[in-house]
Parts: sequence; structure tokens; C-alpha cells
Amino acid sequence: MTSVVIDTNLFFAALRTPNNFVRDTLDRSDLRFIAPNFLVVELFKYKDELVTKSKVTEDEVYELLSLLLHRITFINESAVSLGNIIHAFRLCSGVDEKDTPFVALALEYDAQLWTRDRELKDGLSAKGFFHFFDA
Repeated sequence: MTSVVIDTNLFFAALRTPNNFVRDTLDRSDLRFIAPNFLVVELFKYKDELVTKSKVTEDEVYELLSLLLHRITFINESAVSLGNIIHAFRLCSGVDEKDTPFVALALEYDAQLWTRDRELKDGLSAKGFFHFFDA
């Protein structure tokens, strides 16, 4: 089974729109979706903005959140080796250091990174990271 690290923006996209490609992809049984606990921190940080921009009611956002949280395995950052954290930081340096936990998780679990962030993809590719998931 292929492991896929989902980034914050894609997770948020699945919450904002009732029927979308991201949510459909998260339903695939041939994929294992993982994310660092940092995604939950981001969720709380941007909760109000997420609800405001959503195309559904606040109650529906919470319902969707419950469903999506069950489809993703969250991994504590302490489960990632220091070597992979350092490697990920070097890859993300000059691009977006906030993505370090996601890249580190992809390295640790030999997973593909699922992101729509073109700047991140280009920056990581320029440094030799090509493990991207394109659904």
C-alpha cells in the first residue's frame, strides 16, 4: 500500500467544499494517508478562517472534519529520525521551512508528498526531492 503525506492546504480544501477531488481521493482504499501532528495545530490556528471560507455550515465543517480525521493517520514528529528532520529542513530551506514536518515524514516513511504548492514542488525538485503524489 502506498503511503501519502497530505499537506495542510489539501486537508483544508477537503473541509471547505462538500464534494471535491481531494475528499474523493482520501476515500481510496489503496492509499494510506499520513500527516504530522503539526497539521492539527494548523487546523486550530486557522479554524475561524476555515469556517468563514467554507461553502458549508459550521456544523457541516465539523462533521466533515470528523470523517477526514478518521481517514488520516497522524504521526508524532518525535517518531521521525533526527537525520530525516535535518534533511527535510535543508530541502525546505529557502522554499518554506514550515513544510519541514511534512517532508520529514515523507522521508521517514518512504511516502509520497501530496501538495498543490507549486513553489514547494519546484523548490524541492531543484534540490533532488521528487517523491510527489499526483492523484
